[in-house]
Order: sequence, then structure tokens, then C-alpha cells
Amino acid sequence: MLYVYQRDKIKKEPAASLLVCFVLGMVATVPAIVLESAGGFLSEFFGVGVLTQQALMAFGVVALSEEGSKYFFLRRYAFRLKSFDEPFDGIVYAVFIGMGFATLENIIYIMNGNMNTALWRMFTAVPAHATFAVMMGHYSGLAKLRSPQPAFLGTGLLMAVLFHGAYDYFLFIGNTSLLFVGAWISLLVALWLSFRAIRMHRTYMRQAMEQKF
Repeated sequence: MLYVYQRDKIKKEPAASLLVCFVLGMVATVPAIVLESAGGFLSEFFGVGVLTQQALMAFGVVALSEEGSKYFFLRRYAFRLKSFDEPFDGIVYAVFIGMGFATLENIIYIMNGNMNTALWRMFTAVPAHATFAVMMGHYSGLAKLRSPQPAFLGTGLLMAVLFHGAYDYFLFIGNTSLLFVGAWISLLVALWLSFRAIRMHRTYMRQAMEQKF
């Protein structure tokens, strides 16, 4: 959160709004858990192979439920703020929501796991949530300036779901080194795209400021 916040060189977002986004990210775990539980129950009725069922769980249940819940609060709260008035703001607000989600999710996992679980998730799941948030926020920021808005907003949600689903899918079936590597590759690609989105937004804002003056 600090890394992304410090990249916002033009106009910092209100601390109160960022705190609300962080808390809303925590709240987003509730509908995500409910939807995942319902989706997991329904998936048991599909007469498909193990790999297909894992794909349904990864993309259609876990990724869609979690990213959809985060997107709901980004769209219904942050996107409507007067302070959300430049492309990079989408990344800032989305990351604060994503990190709120990751924080509470991690606490839940640790309470039901151990320190190995905590350390593993610290270096994998938490940065993964950050990258998914950057991608969603990138397109949400573009939606503020370009049309059609629904297309950009939908693209942001889709990108987050695809990369989240790919990451989870490889981990769900990660019984071999190859599949383990696949999970890391999906995370690294998401990281690369995230840093690229951050650079793109900063370049845009710098050019906008130069034209203004």
C-alpha cells in the first residue's frame, strides 16, 4: 500500500477514504466466503474430471467470488468519490481494498494453520492480491476518462479473475514441480503487468501536468 501510495505524485488521496477502502476490503471477505461456499457445494454436482472441476473452482468460484466482491466495493464506493479524478487513483483505491481483503483472509488462514502457512502466504498470496488489484484499478482508472465505461470496468474485473484463477488453479493441482512453477509464472506475469500499468499511469499524469502548464 505504501509503495503504490508513494507513486501517486500528483495529488494524494484522502487518508479517510483510503482507510474506508481498506476496511471495505475486509468486509468483502464476507460475501466472498458465502459465494465460495455455495459455489463449492454446487461444483460437487458436476460430473466432470478432477482437472476440470479444479478449473471451475479456481476461475468460476474462488477467483470470481473474491475479485467480484472487491470490485463491488471499488465500483460502489471508491469509483464515485470526488477525489477519484485521475487514472492512477483507480490503482491506489483498488490496492487498498485488495490489501484489506488479503489482511483479513491471511488472519483467517493463520488461525486455522501455522507459521509456515503465514510465511508462505506472505510471499505469495498477499503480493498476488496486490497485483490483481493493480490490474483491476488500472482499467477502473481508464474508465474515468474513456468510453464506454462498462467495457473498461468489465475488462479490469475480467483480468483480475483470469490471473487470480490461473494462480489458484495451478496451486489447487500443484502436486508436481511443473504445476508449482506454473503458479509462480502466473504470479510473475501479473507482477510485470502491474508494474507496467503503474508506469503507464505515471507517464500519463506527467504528460497531463506538462500540457497544463
